[in-house]
Amino acid sequence: MDFTQTFAARRATLALLLALAACGALDGGPAAAPVTPVTPVTPVTPVRPGLVPAVEPFVKLPPSRMASPDIEAITAHHARTRALVGVAPLRWSPGIAAYAQQWADHLAADGCQMRHRPPNRYGENLFEGTAGHYHADDAASAWEGERRLYRGGVLTESNWHASGHYTQMVWRGTTAFGCGEATCSGLLIVACNYDPPGNHIGEAPY
Repeated sequence: MDFTQTFAARRATLALLLALAACGALDGGPAAAPVTPVTPVTPVTPVRPGLVPAVEPFVKLPPSRMASPDIEAITAHHARTRALVGVAPLRWSPGIAAYAQQWADHLAADGCQMRHRPPNRYGENLFEGTAGHYHADDAASAWEGERRLYRGGVLTESNWHASGHYTQMVWRGTTAFGCGEATCSGLLIVACNYDPPGNHIGEAPY
């Protein structure tokens, strides 16, 4: 199969996924879940030195649907968290936000099955909580809460898991991020992507 056929096949697959997502959005779901503790998803597996995540073919994505006040709040929360360890704030990227929005929509259309995007060109933090009770900034608060579990030093195969969301937030080499959000069966899903990705095994976050 030549490149043109491959690209056409990928576009056809994307169209099918979007159609399925639209159908899922119309289906009725169970009643809204009661307010429950916030649920950060297991951090994305750390990057090993020399391992570069695969880059997906370029597809024009719709912009993030996260409201401006939520964008300002989650950006400010990241900036405060990074300032505490002497790391520069992150720049909000509309392109990365659109990428994150696509995955948030996919998770919502797939029955709120929380899992990381494979493959992913960026670092990624995910969050799920009761819609209307939790907002975008609560996702950042949940990730920052892992700070108490980080003991300092370089990341290893054994110590990254407990604080991987936090270490991605404060990773010195990361300079830009963007987030998207979606709802599913009364739940809010927040997905944030980070560029360049953090959590490199054998390196310290700051």
